Formats: sequence, C-alpha cells, structure tokens
Amino acid sequence: MQKGEPMLVKTVFPGLLAAAVVSVAGAQTQSPPSAAGGGGAVSAVTAPHAPPFYSDKMNLLVWIDSQGREQPVSKELWPRRREHILQGMQLVMGPLPTRDAVVPLDVQVVNSERLEKVTRKKITYMAGPGDRIPAYLLIPHDLKGRVPAMVCLHGTGGHTGRTAGLGADYPRYTLELAERGYVTIAPDYTLLGENQLDPFAVGYTSGTMKGIWGHMRAVDLLETLPEVDPQRIGCCGVSLGGHNSLFLGAFDQRIKVVVTSSGFDSFVDYKKGNLTGWCQRRYMPAIETVYGKDPRRLPFDFPEVLAAIAPRPLYIQAPQSDSNFQMESVQRCVAAATKVYRLFGAEDRIVAVYPPGGHGFPIEDRNEAYRFIDRWLEK
Repeated sequence: MQKGEPMLVKTVFPGLLAAAVVSVAGAQTQSPPSAAGGGGAVSAVTAPHAPPFYSDKMNLLVWIDSQGREQPVSKELWPRRREHILQGMQLVMGPLPTRDAVVPLDVQVVNSERLEKVTRKKITYMAGPGDRIPAYLLIPHDLKGRVPAMVCLHGTGGHTGRTAGLGADYPRYTLELAERGYVTIAPDYTLLGENQLDPFAVGYTSGTMKGIWGHMRAVDLLETLPEVDPQRIGCCGVSLGGHNSLFLGAFDQRIKVVVTSSGFDSFVDYKKGNLTGWCQRRYMPAIETVYGKDPRRLPFDFPEVLAAIAPRPLYIQAPQSDSNFQMESVQRCVAAATKVYRLFGAEDRIVAVYPPGGHGFPIEDRNEAYRFIDRWLEK
C-alpha cells in the first residue's frame, strides 16, 4: 500500500462490495444524519465512513486520495471511487445493515393461485426483527432445471400486486417476465401497499435504506428456491421502482442485470433543483434535515449510482416528455457513466433509450427491456 492511499478491507455482507475504504483522513467530508429510533432491524450496522466530497459528480474518471488530491481512475483503481460513491449514498440513506442483522426469512404463503402459465403466490418474508415484507412470488409452470429470476420493484401506484397482474391496469412486468420463464418476486415498498411499518420505528434513518435492505432480502429468498439459478438474478422497476432498482444494483453485486424505467435524473436538475419530493419519510429525509435540500451539497448523485453498477448490464428507459425526470439530464448522467463502462470494455452493457411519451413504461418499451434481460441472463 502506497503512502496516502486508503486501506482496503473485506466487507461484512457477501456479494455486496469488493472492498470498503476505511481511511479517508485529510479529505473533505460531510457528516451523516443521526440515527432515529433505537434497536430494531438495523441495530447491527457499520456506520458509513465519510468519503471525500466530489463537487463534479459527472466526472467519474477521478478519485480523491487521503490527502484530498484528485487521481486518475483506471479499471484497477475504479473500486476506490466506487466505494466513495456507496459511502456517500449511505450518508444520505443511513448505513446498510450488516450481516449481523440477517434473520431467518420465515417465508409464509398467504394464498396461491394457478394461472395459465404461472403460479402466483402472495407471501410474506422477514427482512429484520419485526419487519415482515408482503410480496408476490410467481413461478412458471413446468420448469426444467434452474432458471433466472427477477426482483420486480413497483412505482408509487403499483403496489399490492399490480405489477403481478392484479388490480387496475399497470405495467405488469412481474407477471410478464414470469410468463417468459423467469421466477419473479414483487415486494411492497416501505409505507406503500401493505408494507406500512415505519422505517424509523425499527432503526432506519430513511425509507430508502429500509427498501434496499428489504429488496436484498428478496434476493436472499430467491437464492433459496430450487427453481432459481442464483448466478442469474436481475432487477427491474418503473418510477419509484426505477431508482430503487438502481440502488439495489449498486449495493448488491448478486444482481447481474438492472432495468430502470422513468426513474431518475440528476438531483441538480430534478424539478429545477427543488428536492422536496425526495425528502418524504419513505425516501431520504436527510436531504432536507442535513443537506438543506441543496443538490450541490449532496454527497452522491445519479451518474455515480449508474456507474456503481458497471460493468454489469444496465438498461435505461427515459421517456422524452417525462413530467418527473428530464430526458436531457438523464442523457448527461448516462454519458458520464458510459465512460466508466468504457474502462471495462463494456460499452455494450449500458443501453439507454428515449422513446416518445410521458412518465411510464408501456408494453413496447417493456418488450425491448425483456429482450435485453434475456440476452444477459441467457434466457
């Protein structure tokens, strides 16, 4: 280890990060939000280390050393910047629970129905002490051997099984992917649908991190199923599910392909810099309480989240007339992240499409995304 470089150690949760930076002395830092509540699901956590502050989050080809100096990024040095990104995310979201927080999944089947091509089960599983997540689990009929699986994350209007084909019309990617031969799981996001446990009551400082942990536990569940090939698991989502798919992919390297629809732009551009929508209890209150809703003070942004997934396959659908997220901002984020994919010789693994239309994930766009998933999970 050269003088001034961060020391690298193994992480506490297998499959999450290649390494964790534990020394950033001398770099400009920001303080994490204080924890709300006590004990509960995240009583065993590793507090996020304060990374150096990157003022230009579109410039992903540098990392800042322990002396506060910018250094060029190579393929070999990318993990240093990547770890700073994940640390910055945890400053805003709260710390990712450690392996000590894992409890038995205790999967319970609420009901089961046989459809034409799949069996759809309403289930619950444990994410942590006192934290039972409702979900739909879909298993195709007549499987031969282990098959790929997808974690399917809903938007704010898609909870209580709508992506799995229940209720009013909605992008039904949980059902459609299952009908294509994937095992799929669709958990309700925190404070939506039947998942009404207050994240602060069980020790989280954001609904976002509670969501990430619950989604990682969904991956744990898929890995236990005899029908699933644990080496071929991906995630997909629209809107709220679009950025939650990115967050899951960033923190959990067991996710081999990510599809995000209508899910993000740069914080700097979101609603002309008005981040009020991101500050709700089910998202990231620290954006307001710690960072004053100032996007330029935040320790992470979406070009970094995209890049943290590299070189794994990433499909981005960003409608031209999205009322939530600006297409031009998405394009800038994608251009920045593509430079990191290029370091790995993996430019073909990041695909962005900008179809006409508003916020949403229509069937023709979903079908294109499914073909991308098929390609990379070798379906």
